[in-house]
Parts: sequence; structure tokens; C-alpha cells
Amino acid sequence: MRIAVIGVGGVGGYFGGHLAAAGEDVLFVARGAHLAALQRDGLTVESQRGPLQGLKVQAIDDPAGHGPVDLVILGVKLWDTEAALALAKPLVGPQTAVVSFQNGVESIAKISQAFGETAALGGTCHIAAAIARPGVIAHTGSMARLTFGEPGGGLSPRVEAFAAACEKAGTFDVVASPDIRRAIWEKFVFLSSFSGMTALTRRPIGPIRATEEGRAVFRAALEEASAVARRSGIDLPEDHAARALAFADSLPAEMQSSMLGDLTRGARLELPWLSGAVVKLGAELGVPTPVHATINAALLPHAEPAA
Repeated sequence: MRIAVIGVGGVGGYFGGHLAAAGEDVLFVARGAHLAALQRDGLTVESQRGPLQGLKVQAIDDPAGHGPVDLVILGVKLWDTEAALALAKPLVGPQTAVVSFQNGVESIAKISQAFGETAALGGTCHIAAAIARPGVIAHTGSMARLTFGEPGGGLSPRVEAFAAACEKAGTFDVVASPDIRRAIWEKFVFLSSFSGMTALTRRPIGPIRATEEGRAVFRAALEEASAVARRSGIDLPEDHAARALAFADSLPAEMQSSMLGDLTRGARLELPWLSGAVVKLGAELGVPTPVHATINAALLPHAEPAA
């Protein structure tokens, strides 16, 4: 497949790198020192599951004049979505699919607005990875999974073709989902609560789940987000929050959210698209969200980097 990856951070770098290593024709769109390192030294992935060392890649900063590809992958932070969609325009033709593996629940709508509903695929990913230094992606733990599918449900030839390309890579798990909207919301319920709690406490998941008080607040956040999902038309079971809490119990104690990492570095936070989105949607749908409102209010002063 001809694939373009816009945003070569933890998501775009890990998954795009392994697709390229497996023989797919992958174009990376990056910027700054990271782009310079990719062009000079290739892509390195530090990982216990899928290490790569100096993989030679096609890396550019502007795809103007490149022409359409089969699939565009968006891997940028949520505040860069509109800029990434504008950058992708030369890469999108009548048969091009565009999929986002970002956080949040708005990607299908944004892609559809930019390129039409037929272009959009839904996607979500599970991985703990980030840029360690220019040209180098650090992957923590062994979790690495892409889930994607048609927004209208069912499977399609383009979804099956992408799944086959991913399976050929062999270094991450692949799910071609017949109900991608539910999969996106399931992640959103967990991630909004996990990111909010770890960033609010400045601690990884271990100490949070170790106390009765921490577990109770975390579960309440999961219950709020689950209720918002159900009111939005997503068929989540009544015990979804309990299942999500059980999943949190299976994570390494040192696991923390990327939002906590951003907070620690003084970087911009995805707060408006996570706990902020739970609060906003809850207000629109008549669902009380006091825990997420508290998380949002406490972290809001840190959401933008200091001048």
C-alpha cells in the first residue's frame, strides 16, 4: 500500500515505521529537528516488542506535489488536527482513505468535513510511545494495537487490505472492527479518566488504584464518561466502568498517561478533548460529570504552555 503518515510521534513513528519495515510504501510527514534526524539517520524505535535501528525512510515536511496515496494516517496531537488535514490535501484522491489514530471522539467528523464521508475511516490505538529524541521513538511495555473500521459498520476491502498490511508487519496487534464507533468511545471512556487522574495526581496508575479513595474517584470518572457515551448513542454495557477499572488493574504500576508526560514537561495538554470533552458533552446531553469537571478545572491553568 501507498501510505502517508502525518505526525511521526509515538503513534506515527512506531506503527508507520513497522509498516515501512514490512515493505509498504510509507511517506512520513514531519518537521523540525525530528525531520532532519529522520532524513539523516533514519528512524529508530527503542522497543522490547518491535525495535528498529536506523531504518531508512521517506521523510518530508510538505507533501505538495506528491500526489494521492491509498491511505493517510493522522498521528498528530489533537490541537494540530486542522493543520494536518490541510497538509494532507495533496495526498487525498477519490479512492484515498483517511484514518486518525488520535485520542478523542471527533476524528471521523473532522475527516468527513475535510474530504467527504466516503474518505473517512475510524481508528483508535493503544500504545505507550513518544519521541525520545530527534529520530528516535521510545516504546514502553509491550502493548501495541491498532483498531480501525468503517464508520457505518461492517468490513470493507480497504479495511481488510490495511489489516493485511498491518498483520504482515507482525510487531503489533491488529483489529479490523465492524463497530469502530464503539471502539473509539470505549477508549475515550478509559483514556479521559486515566489521563485526568494521572495528570491531576501527578502519579502513575499504581498509587491511584492502590487506595480505596483513589479507586473510588477513578471509577466515578469512568462511570461519568460511560454515561456520556450511552447518551451519545453508544451501546456500552452497564458494567463497562467496572471492566475498565479491571483493565487498569492489569497495567504496570508505573504506567502513566501521555498527558502527565506533557504536564511534567510544561507542554500543551489534550485536556479540552478528554476531560474537557466529557464535561462539554455531558452538559449538552444532560449527564452530570462532577469528577471530570473537577479534573478539568484543576488542570485548565496548565493546559497551555507558560509564555
